[in-house]
Amino acid sequence: MGQPSSVVESPVHEAKTSMSSLVVAFSSFLMWGLLPIYWKQLGHVSSLELMCHRMVWSALFTGVILTLTRRWSEVRAVLASRASLLWLMLTSALLAVNWWTFIWAVNNNYVLESSLGYYINPLVNVVLGYVFLRDSLRRFQVVAVLFAVAGVLNMVVNYGRFPWIALVLAITFGFYGLVRKVIRPGPLPGLFAETCMASLLAGPYILWLGSQGAGGLGNHGAYTDLLILLTGAATSIPLLCFAFGARRLRLVTLGVLQYTAPTCFFLLATFVYGEPFTWVHGVTFALIWTGIGIFTLEGVRHSRRNKATASSSGQDQK
Repeated sequence: MGQPSSVVESPVHEAKTSMSSLVVAFSSFLMWGLLPIYWKQLGHVSSLELMCHRMVWSALFTGVILTLTRRWSEVRAVLASRASLLWLMLTSALLAVNWWTFIWAVNNNYVLESSLGYYINPLVNVVLGYVFLRDSLRRFQVVAVLFAVAGVLNMVVNYGRFPWIALVLAITFGFYGLVRKVIRPGPLPGLFAETCMASLLAGPYILWLGSQGAGGLGNHGAYTDLLILLTGAATSIPLLCFAFGARRLRLVTLGVLQYTAPTCFFLLATFVYGEPFTWVHGVTFALIWTGIGIFTLEGVRHSRRNKATASSSGQDQK
């Protein structure tokens, strides 16, 4: 008899693969978490111009990767539908707003508020899923969302300032994920299409700035030029790592890992960049972290319950 058509991986090999996936996925979130350091190095360049460079160089970088991996057929499949093109125009705009807001926040000393935005983003996703996809809201998820709302209200009432940066980051990224879930393009082809669309405006703007002698590229030395040219790689490499690592990890594991990035933002803001952390911030973050804790523990419990139910159903069918 010949060899079986499928090979069953040994438990040891599966464990090693899962561990490598965990390391790669964690590395992607860590790289995202350290991005404030990168943007701080470019604080002398306008946030709008940096966002435009990020779009253009991301499109070029992902185009090279698509060529090397021979995945242009995936791009053609994404662009084949007129409806998909319209949705991708929307995600491109959401991405542009999100990227500009984050870069502006970092370079204007609002890294702490940025961390708040990405902490509450998973809770925003739950609400958007309930409103637009008719996902059910479990009791403890509602409790977690209410803690997040209480944290935002605490900032408004006691700090006297609406946390618009946090909410713009959370809401734009939440809607971005929602639309991406509907059209389901692959991470790399989707990012290529989005950044290409944005580059139709971003590219001419960069060229216009250069013609006026006001652009960041070519006017601030080789170090600045290198960092600007690498914005595409800095954007795309974490995404590629995430796509690779996420394939063998449970959603619950990814849900826990995603808090790596905002935790890095929080630590950088507080201990490296010396942003003020008042008692109001303390109460807000305590409320948000409590909500996140409830949300995460509920997710783990729900996942285990589903796994036990599936296992029991499998046993019954034997």
